[in-house]
Amino acid sequence: MSPVPRSPLLLAGLLAGAGVAHLAAPKLFDATVPRSLPGSPRSWTYGSAVVEFALAAGVALPRTRRPAALATAAFFVGVFPANVKMAVDWRSRPAPLRAAAIGRLPLQVPLVLWARNVAEAAAPRAS
Repeated sequence: MSPVPRSPLLLAGLLAGAGVAHLAAPKLFDATVPRSLPGSPRSWTYGSAVVEFALAAGVALPRTRRPAALATAAFFVGVFPANVKMAVDWRSRPAPLRAAAIGRLPLQVPLVLWARNVAEAAAPRAS
């Protein structure tokens, strides 16, 4: 068994849960949107939720699993700057919150690898 999970449905659930979180508590996510991005932070927060729901659906369906999982890996790389911004912005927060913000940074690596593993497992096998 690989150290990175391969379950596509668990990955889809994680993505859908993240989408729900973005809609349920948008203010928290607005604060992580890098200022250099055009438009309002709330637009990026809601846009992220839409992308997470679309990726979740794509990963859940066997027919679209491979491209959706590859897109998910790219998405996880793409949101890394928001996690860095959060870690920087939360430097003066209480220790548990600071630790959570910093702890999110290395978690992106297994998420990217998980999405790649799901894509590889969904690849058509050579006959």
